[in-house]
Amino acid sequence: MLKSGRFLRLAVVAAASVALVSGGAGTSSAWPMAADGVRAQAVDLDSPAKKEIAMQLVSSAENSSLDWKAQYGYIEDIGDGRGYTGGIIGFCSGTHDMLELVEEYARRAPGNVLEKYLPALREVDGSDSHDGLDPGFTGDWAAAAGDPVFQGAQNDERDRVYFTPAVDQGKSDGVRTLGQFIYYDAIVMHGGGNDSTSFGGIRNRALSVARPPAQGGDEAAWLHAFLDARVWAMKQEEAHSDTSRVDTAQRVFLNAGNFGLDTPLAWQVYGDSYRIG
Repeated sequence: MLKSGRFLRLAVVAAASVALVSGGAGTSSAWPMAADGVRAQAVDLDSPAKKEIAMQLVSSAENSSLDWKAQYGYIEDIGDGRGYTGGIIGFCSGTHDMLELVEEYARRAPGNVLEKYLPALREVDGSDSHDGLDPGFTGDWAAAAGDPVFQGAQNDERDRVYFTPAVDQGKSDGVRTLGQFIYYDAIVMHGGGNDSTSFGGIRNRALSVARPPAQGGDEAAWLHAFLDARVWAMKQEEAHSDTSRVDTAQRVFLNAGNFGLDTPLAWQVYGDSYRIG
């Protein structure tokens, strides 16, 4: 199973929603106007159909599969210095979000099969160590994946830490569904902080050359600038040196002017071809 690495996200993950930088005044100025001058109804990434597309797109890059719901039980150490990577969004034992997930699972289902690993997860947080996790953690993770409570916890932590902050920032910046997805994929990989290779730093780098629609900028120019900054951030680490999830996926949609992320969609990631619709 192909799985991309991600940048260290320690305390950043715990406060991702406040770490994202405000996009300035106004709401989505990029949305088209109807003939009578009334703002057209926005269909954002958090609508059910678009959110499903977003999950499939990320899964194609993170798991080489469109079947994101098959990834609840995924777990392995991919050798990127972040310990174990698992679940539908790649929660990592070394980057705090896996710890928060298991803590949430323990709140919802006390005595579950993963709760006994909480002391070890707290100890290894911030490192690639497996101390206290081997040999049983991966098997117990896979067993827990069959529990709807654990699945729900994964869904909710994905939304709390990654999806909702990204979509909210996209709406604030006035970008449409594609732009909101571009933000989401970036925060999944890089985390929501403000250092140069986290989401806030990527956005700040883009701001040095362009402005989002909510600040009077052109939407296409802004998203190209953001993707340029994203590619720069990816190339700062060998694990992310393959930028195809930008070059042959997101940039393809942007060049086609598909700001609504409308199907059919065809793209490539790491040389593999995918299609929705």
